[in-house]
Amino acid sequence: MAKSKKTAHQLNLKDSQYYLNRELSWLEFNKRVLHEACDPRTPLIERLKFLAIFSSNLDEFFMVRVAALKEQVEAKISLVTFDGRTPQQQLEEISMALRPLIAQQHEHFEKSLRPQLAEHGIYILDYINLSEGQKNYLDQYYEEQIFPVITPLAVDPSHPFPYISNLSLNLAVIIKNPETDEELFARVKVPTVLPRFLPLPLELGFQNSEKPAIWTGVSLEQAIAHNLESLFPGMNIQEYHMFRITRDVDLELEEDEADDLLLAIEHELRKRRVGGSPLRLEIHSQTPESVRKRLLEDLELTEYDVYQVDGLMGLKDLMFFMSMPVPDLKDEPWKSVVPTRLQRIKDLSINSNLREVEEGKDFFTVIQEKDLLVHHPYQSFSTSVVRFITSAAYDPNVLAIKMTLYRTSFDSPILNALIAAAENGKQVSVLVELKARFDEENNIKWAKRLESVGVHVVYGLVGLKTHCKTVMVVRREQERIRRYVHIGTGNYNPKTARLYTDLGLFSCHEDLGADVTDVFNFLTGYSRQKSYRLLLVAPVNMRDRFIYLIHREIENVHNGLSGRIVAKMNSLVDPEIISALYQASRAGVQIDLIVRGICCLRPGLKDISENIRVISIVGRFLEHSRMYYFYNNGQEEIFIGSADWMPRNLDRRVEVITPILDPDIAKDLQEILGIMLADNRQAWELQQDGSYIQRRPAEDSPEASSQKIFMSMTSSINTSTPNIVSTNTKKSSSQLDN
Repeated sequence: MAKSKKTAHQLNLKDSQYYLNRELSWLEFNKRVLHEACDPRTPLIERLKFLAIFSSNLDEFFMVRVAALKEQVEAKISLVTFDGRTPQQQLEEISMALRPLIAQQHEHFEKSLRPQLAEHGIYILDYINLSEGQKNYLDQYYEEQIFPVITPLAVDPSHPFPYISNLSLNLAVIIKNPETDEELFARVKVPTVLPRFLPLPLELGFQNSEKPAIWTGVSLEQAIAHNLESLFPGMNIQEYHMFRITRDVDLELEEDEADDLLLAIEHELRKRRVGGSPLRLEIHSQTPESVRKRLLEDLELTEYDVYQVDGLMGLKDLMFFMSMPVPDLKDEPWKSVVPTRLQRIKDLSINSNLREVEEGKDFFTVIQEKDLLVHHPYQSFSTSVVRFITSAAYDPNVLAIKMTLYRTSFDSPILNALIAAAENGKQVSVLVELKARFDEENNIKWAKRLESVGVHVVYGLVGLKTHCKTVMVVRREQERIRRYVHIGTGNYNPKTARLYTDLGLFSCHEDLGADVTDVFNFLTGYSRQKSYRLLLVAPVNMRDRFIYLIHREIENVHNGLSGRIVAKMNSLVDPEIISALYQASRAGVQIDLIVRGICCLRPGLKDISENIRVISIVGRFLEHSRMYYFYNNGQEEIFIGSADWMPRNLDRRVEVITPILDPDIAKDLQEILGIMLADNRQAWELQQDGSYIQRRPAEDSPEASSQKIFMSMTSSINTSTPNIVSTNTKKSSSQLDN
């Protein structure tokens, strides 16, 4: 260590100045999502999708994160975060950072995307610009389809201000009684049971352009707003103004006091459907002060909680346009490939005949031969993970199937296979995490259905969320019992498996099977397991193992050897892990981090993190896999699993990280990391102040071949530090797209 540097004892690496704020870092992530909506290189309809994702992300951020901060302020909790901010300071900085992003979002939609859509035959019109024929059609549609659904609500001394449901669109209507000249206030909710965007018949669309109309229509709220007279007959409609509110929807669950966790969560879900305290009021900038003041008073909000919108409100509903038949305006469909080693295996179903069942054993033979890695969505989820569980369900030699379930689809083929397995007489145990946020209701439905056919359903541990992604199949083979496991980074959800990048390992390694057995015993019984043969398991040994692996690299550098860490995750928040990485950087360990979302580590600080580089990749697929690589003086170790480096993952969730024992698979993972570190199309570099700068392809250098990148994964460059790819990733000339 250089003499000019302070020792670790002299320098407090947990000082708040060395950390970025979690909430502000998340806003930076959503800003990168917004950039995809503004990037002309992104196909037009995909830009609408990213705009919708930006809005949906923001809704959840308010419902959960802002809600928690507001609760702390109301409870007069002055707890300071590790970056040195109070709850009130965070709320103020969130508001300041967010307003220009919201303005940018709406301006981009109204002034850029909306006109571009029209150029391609998709017309999202304002009612006032409709032709007489179009208005007549919509008025009739309103009378027949919309009017019967709407319930106008008066607000006066005998009609108190109505409860406004979470994320609902509403019209504040000012009415005048022609007999008394009295102005009255009413609220009309835009019904969510009807489509947000109302199409006009093709013959009423625009046909006078070179490109014929593909879709022409208006928003539902505009059709309602221009027919308000029908809701208030005999009254004069003075004006109307759109507004939308966001409420606290996080579950308040006292697990220690709940005799039945399923019933307790069902009770909380009924409360969530309407929502808790209001958090945010979205209104149009032209809303008069009198209406604005009334809404704030009735909702008990302040000016800090008001977000002005110009144009269409609730842009998450733009996801509707992903259904448009316009392939030229979308990403080219990606067709997942079947992993080569699985191409000879037949699909199994409830209608499988005996021959197919026999051939289903081939899946287990493949795993016996060698561990198998799958990378979704590039490799098919249905022909690997789904097929693995389906094969087990119909294989007469399979005795038991055990699985953890965090999130899945409402029509999951995996759970249908588990039901079939139970009906076929196999011992089936499923841990269903009822506390998976916003998936609680779906998980409860599946839990009840599984129990109804005899599956042993467990709801997890008190005080811990079960977030690990594990399946174990127990199979009788001649005179022995063999355990087959799948350990993944993503949920057992066939739908998100087409949208998220995730990894999964199939293995029948004896020690992995024994460890996974111990994990299931920990989840379903009374186990105080303190150590595992191979697995890193939270909250048991994972934190200590990661700290050890980081310090081993430090020790190697202190002994004159090389040190190298590459880690990919969704979020990096844990102060203890960050402090250990700072120590490693100060020792000379070269560190590259690929962190899609929140990152509280500040890279490039003199004498602190000069050897740490952080990138975030945001693109077509959501980067969701977690990988951790440690050079270990040439005895390289690489891990995959479900956990990020966050306190919740390391301390408050059950997580599983597995080492990769097969050297060929380890090389494959290094190649994946190398491609990501070399990305100069969708990679963003984190700066010291928490902002990000997007990388750009080098215009004056040729495109590097994939082979060149792969070779750099396993070779050393002319420095003392071994590399997965060159640590000077800015010099990469490849142009890689997710």
